[in-house]
Amino acid sequence: MWQQLRIHLESNDCVALEQQLLEAGAISMTYIDAADQPIYIDHPIFQKEPNDSPLWKDTCLLCMFGKGKNLEPLVEKLKHHPVVKKTKNISIEKIEDQEWERCWMADFLPLQFGKKLWVCPSWLTPPDPEATNISLDPGLAFGTGTHISTSLCLRWLEQASLENTELIDYGCGSGILAIAAALLGVSKVHAVDNDKQAIVATIDNSCRNNIVEGVIKACLPGALPELQADILVANILAEPLLDLSFKFSELVKPGGKIVLSGLLEDQVVALITCYQKWFDIEEPLIDHEWGLLVGTRRA
Repeated sequence: MWQQLRIHLESNDCVALEQQLLEAGAISMTYIDAADQPIYIDHPIFQKEPNDSPLWKDTCLLCMFGKGKNLEPLVEKLKHHPVVKKTKNISIEKIEDQEWERCWMADFLPLQFGKKLWVCPSWLTPPDPEATNISLDPGLAFGTGTHISTSLCLRWLEQASLENTELIDYGCGSGILAIAAALLGVSKVHAVDNDKQAIVATIDNSCRNNIVEGVIKACLPGALPELQADILVANILAEPLLDLSFKFSELVKPGGKIVLSGLLEDQVVALITCYQKWFDIEEPLIDHEWGLLVGTRRA
């Protein structure tokens, strides 16, 4: 049994409690969204200060303690802290110990995208053996297909003409989009990410899916060779999509496609304004407030 202290705070006040909670014996602390709030939606150009890590306006601070810790004196003390008094929302929860890895695995189920593409956890048998099946173990990297932005990209890839094309997956995470592209006919995939764990996960998942050696090359951004691809897919966030727009324009050949995801519906106009300098942008595809943009590179 574990004890979890849940404190509802304004995001600017979280740091004010961290040291006190650590000194009180907190084993771990986690910030979570308290009200389903997109981080960048209130910022017109989606910029943030260098090295800043933005939080949601309303944040829950979760602090884990051992079962033997008496938390009542700490709670009474925190109730009088200025930042806690603002919300008056603090509680203690009991959490049963369990096999956390198996608990997570139980929630990751096979998913279908379009007519012929499935993403299936590596520990399960694909529901349709005749379909194009991606066997996936995300490990420490982002990307299982459960997020709408990833789903939008997979659905686009499933219906696209990919035979004998060269594709860049920029921000590859687990490698899910790179692997989908390879299985759907792309002859060469450059999977790029600035996280070394993502490179490891992409290579591992490529091997798991029996991708022919050399079809997918995973690398950090600085190691990406000079090239112009037929397709560039970037499922990241609005801010880096804006920052990388000129670089992306150089990486796509005339007549090639760019596919942008990870942006909110309110951010679509700014992205179109930026990218239409080089691309003819199609009508945005919106799904539950998330958007996908597809453009064709002008000569």
